Amino acid sequence: MSRPVASAPPAPVAWWCFPTGWLALGLPLVAVVASTLSAAIAIRGADPVIDGHRAPSRQAAEEQAEHGAQAEARLPAELARNHASMRK
Repeated sequence: MSRPVASAPPAPVAWWCFPTGWLALGLPLVAVVASTLSAAIAIRGADPVIDGHRAPSRQAAEEQAEHGAQAEARLPAELARNHASMRK
């Protein structure tokens, strides 16, 4: 009787030949690139810091607008709006 000839084991295949290898390497790499891009957009497009200190002339103008003649002219409209929004 003849014996079957033992075949050599198949050669190992590199990781880049499998889609799961690309997923294991590619997904974390895409996440790092996306987070870096998001941070760059956030830093470049940051809103400017607003100083809480107002100039005296601007403060006087705001007080005039809040308590001046225009505020008295708006009073009937504001009362009507508030009355209309009340439940009966």
